[in-house]
Amino acid sequence: MSEQTTRPQRRDRTHWLYLAVIVAVVAGVFVGWLAPGFGKSVGELGTMFVNLIKMMISPVIFCTIVLGIGSVRAASRVGKVGGLAIGYFLVMSTIALAIGLVVGNLLEPGSGLNIASHATDAAKYAKQAEGAGGTWQFLESIIPTSLLSALTAGSVLQTLFVALLVGFGIQAMGRTGEPILHAVGLIQRLVFRILTMILWLAPIGAFGAIANVVASTGLAAVQQLALLMVAFYLTCVVFVFGVLGVLMRATSGVSIFKLVRYLAREYLLIVSTSSSESALPRLIAKMEHMGVERTTVGIVVPTGYSFNLDGTAIYLTMATLFIADAMGKPLSWAEQLGLLVFMIVASKGAAGVTGAGLATLAGGLQSHRPELLDGVGLIVGIDRFMSEARAVTNFSGNAVATVLIGTWTKTVDAERMRSVLNREVPFDETSMVDDHPVDTPRETRDLVPA
Repeated sequence: MSEQTTRPQRRDRTHWLYLAVIVAVVAGVFVGWLAPGFGKSVGELGTMFVNLIKMMISPVIFCTIVLGIGSVRAASRVGKVGGLAIGYFLVMSTIALAIGLVVGNLLEPGSGLNIASHATDAAKYAKQAEGAGGTWQFLESIIPTSLLSALTAGSVLQTLFVALLVGFGIQAMGRTGEPILHAVGLIQRLVFRILTMILWLAPIGAFGAIANVVASTGLAAVQQLALLMVAFYLTCVVFVFGVLGVLMRATSGVSIFKLVRYLAREYLLIVSTSSSESALPRLIAKMEHMGVERTTVGIVVPTGYSFNLDGTAIYLTMATLFIADAMGKPLSWAEQLGLLVFMIVASKGAAGVTGAGLATLAGGLQSHRPELLDGVGLIVGIDRFMSEARAVTNFSGNAVATVLIGTWTKTVDAERMRSVLNREVPFDETSMVDDHPVDTPRETRDLVPA
């Protein structure tokens, strides 16, 4: 009898965590509805949980990219993956924009709606958008004050920039840089362990966030804007399953339904926090487990979180059309294209910033159609509900992008990918990082791709 069969199996207790998240969300809805005063008072619980998650994002991205690039000897291979990823992201953003335009113009969810009593709070988001600056300011903001400040400033793009420099630097050192690479690997394991502990607080964070938003908006506010919400959700579903699903099936031979099932727990986490960032580390771990090489994952996933925002593109499109129709000042096709292309470009620099969608929306309207700016206040009440579909769509787009680019660059093990998606090689929920560099037994190493 082998060592693998005699060793006692560790019980997966994480399913209790996700059951607790579901219970917490339902409880939050009832508390916010029946006891709005208390619901508003616990809103900070959700904010604190999301802040804990965001605290870990920069270390996760830094370690992943450094390990991915530093372990590859050919720099041209990294450039090929990165260039292909950026090109793909631009194409998919354009498609998402076009779908949002078509659906928004067909349904016209804002027509006939009187928003006089809701057109408030726009100035706050317009002021936030003023600091976004132009193209040169955006490029300048990518360069951090110091090499280490990128890890503490909370800027994903600055972390990405520094990680690329460090990764290529270690790569250029050859064997001399291997001890540094090993040290970064140990730090990555520590980061994932800390993140695993934080995720056990998800039910508390979900309860506070949901209770607060229901208490603040009330069920009547949600019902009033139901058409926009339903239209947005349906548009996201069409994009994920009709566009991404068909593309992935045609390119990689992979079913989008199996991929969604594989990432089910990540979707639940995203819905409970309304932030795709909360599932970023788990997406990295699961893509590597599925057979995509670490280099590809380390480049595509973090870059996609800043540049591949399909859900945000659809949101900005439909929200703009909704505001224009609701205020009785619809946009011409030329105005729609000019304004929304501007918004898609501007949203790249605002990725991961709280309220970035509203800030970008307000900034675009202020620069192109200032008379529509007051309509942003109408979106504020339901933005949290729409942000869930937005985050899930962004997450789905990045998961599919990793599979597609891995297929195009031949950096994915197709046989292993099929085995994982068919549930033949389950993901180890008790640990999100491979421990084999130090002392993991051989049978465990065989299950986790290098």
